[in-house]
Amino acid sequence: AHIAGLVAAGIHPSPIPFADFVSSTTHKTLRGPRGGLICCKSEHAQIIDKAVMPGTQGGPLENIIAAKGVAFELALKPEFKKYQEQVIKNAKAMSDEFKSLGYRIISGGTDNHLFLVDLKSKFKDTPTESITGKIVEQTLEKCNINLNRNLIPFDKESPLKTSGIRIGSPAITTRGFKEEQAKQVVHFVNQAIHKKDDETFLSNLKKEVEKLCKTFPIYSK
Repeated sequence: AHIAGLVAAGIHPSPIPFADFVSSTTHKTLRGPRGGLICCKSEHAQIIDKAVMPGTQGGPLENIIAAKGVAFELALKPEFKKYQEQVIKNAKAMSDEFKSLGYRIISGGTDNHLFLVDLKSKFKDTPTESITGKIVEQTLEKCNINLNRNLIPFDKESPLKTSGIRIGSPAITTRGFKEEQAKQVVHFVNQAIHKKDDETFLSNLKKEVEKLCKTFPIYSK
């Protein structure tokens, strides 16, 4: 599901030749509406069709079906491959920038659109309860930056708190961010973490985030 868009663009290995069944969402990197799809070998097609309809499928939503068609058409275009290539470039740039600031990246970096940041190793001299994925997530929300708390390997925190955060690059890439802006986002995140208890600073940082986003509007008008 997470890598579907990268696979569609031909820049990530595909499971299709090796698996009898492959399921995926149609959102995430495929950048379509929220939904799903199942690919299978031809000999399994009939049982899948029967299991879906009349087996488990509810009422079809024609607007979502149409949106999936648009998403699939866009995924066939050369621009989609360029977009996915930039997604990876931005993720790598962000990962490297975090490392330059002293953060540990789980697995050492990224080859796709996602990576995990270990907060505890960066702030090992800080009281345990003062830096968690939950706290960082909530702090960044005040600055209009959205990301997820995430468990890391051998995490001693609970899934509700976590010792890490998960960062992805597809959304900012869709806005038009390149490596320079991706690195700027990293510095926004780092500043917010260090100043998490300074509401005035966070308020001013929110304005900086909004200023950057206005430079890359979602819609031209």
